Amino acid sequence: MNSRFTVKSFQKAKENKERISMLTAYDYSMAKIVDAGGVDAILVGDSLGMVMQGNDSTLPVTVDQMVYHCRCVSRGVKRAMVVGDMPFLSYQISTEEAVRNAGRLVQEGGADVVKLEGGRDMVPVVRAIIHAQIPVMGHIGLTPQSVNLFGGFKVQGKEEAAARNMIADAQALEEAGVFAIVLESVPEGLAKLITEKVHVPTIGIGAGRCCDGQILVVNDMLGMFDDFVPKFVKQYAHMKESMSGAIAQYVSDVQEQRFPERKNTFTMDDAVLEKLQNAVGNRE
Repeated sequence: MNSRFTVKSFQKAKENKERISMLTAYDYSMAKIVDAGGVDAILVGDSLGMVMQGNDSTLPVTVDQMVYHCRCVSRGVKRAMVVGDMPFLSYQISTEEAVRNAGRLVQEGGADVVKLEGGRDMVPVVRAIIHAQIPVMGHIGLTPQSVNLFGGFKVQGKEEAAARNMIADAQALEEAGVFAIVLESVPEGLAKLITEKVHVPTIGIGAGRCCDGQILVVNDMLGMFDDFVPKFVKQYAHMKESMSGAIAQYVSDVQEQRFPERKNTFTMDDAVLEKLQNAVGNRE
């Protein structure tokens, strides 16, 4: 339980049919909580563009922002693997730029590995990053950085041709050397076929029950983000309600002078206070 989860741990888990648990985190405090909860890996996702920044997609997120959030998360983690998400246009322009940006997430951000979206078209990039000694997690299905191409956040792989392409993408990514593949918003049957077809672990998000592991956005599963709740999300808590209630109670306590109480204050020596009072009084 206390040993660091690694790339080899992913493969061992698949071989032993042990399910892999992943969650997102974007800051030090949440990373400590998630890590202490026992998850195997923490994704510093570009989903922060939506849940942390309030954008309607992940596209505005920059490499500098990802480095910053990876650095915050990595400082709070003891056991979980830290996965740094490569944001839009950080790896699509050239392999050289992709390697450089992946290296920044590791060197400056403290990530253990990186994740990028795409299938066969990303194979040269995946190989180049791995050649630079940086492990890569793949991501196919609904790839949020392609939201404009897809025409929205829609389930992928329902039609035979699209499903065949996704299977081929998964096999190509495995051949390129990824240590795991995220399957997002794909039919359960297709996710099962891919999981059986490839030898690396599959991590599902909206991909059903047959993947080798699961990942959710922590703000979703804790009920903190309710702009929309995807069908595949299970809310394990309703933190927004309890947090709003606590804040409302704080406001009331301040207004009614119930906070701070004596136990929340600091004291000083009475003699010193008396001297200060006399000094102030003399000046008047």
